Amino acid sequence: MADDLDMLRASIEAAIAEAADPRALDAVRVAALGKSGEVTALLKGLGALPPEERKARGAQVNVLKGEIERALENRRVTLEAFALDARLAAERMDVSLPPRPFAPTGPEAGSIHPISRTMEELIALFGAMGFAVAEGPDIEGDWHNFSALNIPEHHPARQDHDTFYLTAPPSAEGGAGRRPVLRTHTSPVQIRTMLTQEPPIRVIVPGRTWRADHDATHSPMFHQVEGLVIGRDIHMGHLKGTLIDFLRAFFGIADLPVRFRSSYFPFTEPSMEVDIGWSRKTGELGQGGDWLEILGSGMVHPKVLANCGLDPRVWQGFAFGMGIERITMLKHGIPDLRPFYEADLRWLRHYATSPLSPFTLHDAA
Repeated sequence: MADDLDMLRASIEAAIAEAADPRALDAVRVAALGKSGEVTALLKGLGALPPEERKARGAQVNVLKGEIERALENRRVTLEAFALDARLAAERMDVSLPPRPFAPTGPEAGSIHPISRTMEELIALFGAMGFAVAEGPDIEGDWHNFSALNIPEHHPARQDHDTFYLTAPPSAEGGAGRRPVLRTHTSPVQIRTMLTQEPPIRVIVPGRTWRADHDATHSPMFHQVEGLVIGRDIHMGHLKGTLIDFLRAFFGIADLPVRFRSSYFPFTEPSMEVDIGWSRKTGELGQGGDWLEILGSGMVHPKVLANCGLDPRVWQGFAFGMGIERITMLKHGIPDLRPFYEADLRWLRHYATSPLSPFTLHDAA
């Protein structure tokens, strides 16, 4: 009786070996081990055998069943390996190929993020006014980020719930017992510039900053641009003229109303908030009788100048700062801050610009 099992084994193993894909292999499995399968039929027929034959025959059929199950599993693994190899071959990319000799077009074409585009505009506009670009580290010591800027110990910005402090040992610049901090503004670069560069100074400082805040209009990481001018006989008129010319050029509104309001910042004296005219009802800039706060500014505080080794009796200056996301949202009518960082290609294609069209001063005319 073992001869019929050997013939059945050979037949099923041949069918398994010929199965070219998982579907064909499953058909072999069902034909052999399914409810109506050949091996299943043998197991069901054991009850009709004499008791003395049933035990030996059952053992032989169970061995056959186990061998078929192992053969099915081995073939399944082999077919999966074949399928993976075929997929890898089909999706293979030669990263050593040279770059395309032409600019891609269509959905796959690259583009400039709105924030990067705004930075280009800021550099071009302030560059035309004689400003250079200054940069500094994202991780700052306490002195550069707070103390040198005349920010007192009790100021809310120095609290843990508002600022990201690091647990790494502080640098010598941070001061005794001070933790390094993710800079809360780009103002530390102003300090570094005054410490390392002889006046006159005229720089803008675009870059990333961090604060513990997150909602539709705030992000834990965002971008700022600040400006600093240091020279002899610098006065408020220079500050107002610079900012009025910039705002009207950036928003492309020649008669954009600009208002300066008295305010308070530890690092400027006097300090001023800068508002632009807009319509609260329609959101249109330059229209209506409403005002929208756009940036902060002021004359550099004498203590800040002294902290950087500059004599306030000789040198004066002004500074200003604004959020890059904020002015980008206002210029392009973007209602929510969060999509800037969500990498949604549909949003990016709508608001991004071509990498082949850099900003020029003609665009602001």
